Amino acid sequence: MAIIGGGPGGLYAAALLKRLDPAREITVWERNAPDVTFGFGVVLSDETLGGIEHADPVVYEALQRDFVRWDDIDITHRGTCRTSGGHGFAALGRKRLLEILHERCRTLGVELRFRTEAPDPEQLSATHDLVIAADGVNSTTRAAYAEVFRPQVAAHRCRYIWLAADFAFDAFRFEIAETEHGVMQLHGYPYAAGASTVIVEMREEVWRAAGFEDLDEAESVERCAKIFAEALGGRPLRSNKSAWTTFRTVVNAHWSHGNVVLLGDAAHTAHFSIGSGTKLAVEDALALAACLEEQPDVPSALAAYEEERRPVVASTQRAARASLEWFENLRLYLEQPPGQFAFNLLTRSRRVTHDNLRLRDARFTEAVERESGCPSGTPPMFTPFRLRGLTLRNRVVVSPMDMYSAVDGVPGDFHLVHLGSRALGGAGLVMTEMVCVSEQGRITPGCTGLYTGRQGEAWKRITDFVHAQAPGTAIGVQLGHSGRKGSTRLMWEGMDEPLPDGNWPLVAASPLPYGQGSQTPRELSRAQLTDIREQFAAAAWRAARSGFDLLELHCAHGYLLSGFLSPLTNHRTDAYGGSLDKRLKFPLEVFDAVRGVWPDERPMTVRISATDWSEGGTTAEDAVEIARAFAAHGADAIDVSTGQVVAEEQPEFGRSYQTPFADRIRNAAGIPVIAVGAISSWDDVNSLILAGRTDLCALARPHLYDPHWTLHAAAEQGYEGPAVVWPAPYRAGSRRPQTGRTDAPKPRLTLGG
Repeated sequence: MAIIGGGPGGLYAAALLKRLDPAREITVWERNAPDVTFGFGVVLSDETLGGIEHADPVVYEALQRDFVRWDDIDITHRGTCRTSGGHGFAALGRKRLLEILHERCRTLGVELRFRTEAPDPEQLSATHDLVIAADGVNSTTRAAYAEVFRPQVAAHRCRYIWLAADFAFDAFRFEIAETEHGVMQLHGYPYAAGASTVIVEMREEVWRAAGFEDLDEAESVERCAKIFAEALGGRPLRSNKSAWTTFRTVVNAHWSHGNVVLLGDAAHTAHFSIGSGTKLAVEDALALAACLEEQPDVPSALAAYEEERRPVVASTQRAARASLEWFENLRLYLEQPPGQFAFNLLTRSRRVTHDNLRLRDARFTEAVERESGCPSGTPPMFTPFRLRGLTLRNRVVVSPMDMYSAVDGVPGDFHLVHLGSRALGGAGLVMTEMVCVSEQGRITPGCTGLYTGRQGEAWKRITDFVHAQAPGTAIGVQLGHSGRKGSTRLMWEGMDEPLPDGNWPLVAASPLPYGQGSQTPRELSRAQLTDIREQFAAAAWRAARSGFDLLELHCAHGYLLSGFLSPLTNHRTDAYGGSLDKRLKFPLEVFDAVRGVWPDERPMTVRISATDWSEGGTTAEDAVEIARAFAAHGADAIDVSTGQVVAEEQPEFGRSYQTPFADRIRNAAGIPVIAVGAISSWDDVNSLILAGRTDLCALARPHLYDPHWTLHAAAEQGYEGPAVVWPAPYRAGSRRPQTGRTDAPKPRLTLGG
């Protein structure tokens, strides 16, 4: 076996594989000397250490002797330090880690070749049974087989530098410096009794404005020490061939080629702010060794290794990306109160949550809740929120969900039961599906409408039920027009597929079909634009008479108004196309027409797609400007969704994956927002609200799974306050039903032999 690269991942893989089968001939090539490495300290999680302990107790015991352990995280911002405990870290020097692994490899009989470039990977592949490429982020092996591995390398917006201080921080420390050039941050942690790793990071434009581009290594180190003199106690920093660099996220389509396999940073990278690089490499080594032991041959083992590790790595990379972007956008949060700022930082990756932090350090979490105005014993999700003349009793929204179950646009008994049951379920606001403003504006023949008096009367029956049977719950209507995505089958018959017969003509901003086989819409004329604007106003008037408490204008998901906003779907050359200001013109005209007939005391929101997930489409920066424009015209909140604008989109799915866009709009534009997108737990809702990333959380699928999701969230948290009221007929169900015992009685006595 040949291993290219003598970092922790490659060395640990060598030790494990040799220990499992001493007959293996294993050679590690490392081009540097044994004592040459970058950086200073590494952090390993308890989970990773547990894997090491089971796989190789000798290495584990050696690590244990040198580990520095601590529990606290200190976050210092604007002269205030907040400490959160109970986190549990273990770190040691990177050189010491390598020494331990060198010694273990030599003891086991692994051949270590230092100061030696590895032979060409193709040559190694021909002469060895297995080649492990652990040659780092700049992997030459990955480059040699780029057409197979298909790497994607994304650079990011911050510059950072690895340094060290000759004293030990007593906690993991985050220090924020607001300078004349912009915000800078320090990440610091101890790795030995008298030493700490210090990483200084800032956005590229701040780095340039501060003049770091023109400083040599020694000057940069001295400058960083001055900027963070208070955190360092006036002590100096030192370097280790340190250079300013930009973090790059590496993703590979495949991790193996024949008998060559990628490991660690060669296969994937995750931002240092979640301390994951060495952890992932060591875990890769553990998994690869186990798969080689369990599988009958190398090809099967490499396939099993990738199958096992890929989802774990993808999850870590999503968390790392969220953390990375939080620090890139740090300036958005500078005005937050100290407690909320600290909570926001701690939960930035979405892996640490409100409930998790409460278990780790209840005193810290309760202090942040008090500062944020949560009454004692009240989870953040059960605090009220006011929009214009409407006060929502809690922060949970039943998201709009198309049911495709209407006849002639009229909501029937199904809609009464569907919306009524979710109103009884405790949410602060229940939203209808997209209600169409005209027959031509339907998505499918089963869509509801508000273009006839009969439809308005049917909706009033539903709002009357909600107001009478679920007092305190608001009900909102979402108005929209399908645009180029209309005249399609019911979702379960073929989503976005044209009707086999009975089609109606489509209209849109530009004559562009949505997908292959889709009908090509006609470009709207000026006269037609006026007609549609009046259709929206007429539907809003009927919605007001029907008793809705809130109205949302649907400008997302590729429907008509969304089609004007995106440059991918708006190719007009008149006053309604071109620049963002022009693309906003018609949606704003519609908003103004609707606001003009909608009662002044009742709020209006706007749903937007904050990104098209497609090159050349709406950007996050565009989304902020779109939100600002609607707010300037009187929108009370922005409902921030993403995508579904073009068929060729490539969304980055994951838990709460759309919430960063809501976060950005809220904190960049100062506008209330509704966050949506794979928010699946009450813990997520509490975390997002308390961190100041959103004001309301809209959940769809969880409410399909459990119409009483909010009531159950209250019961599970032991909350019985005014934000959630069990309907009188349901009160007997406010406690979880008893179940049979699943645990066996414990023995009364244990007798020794």
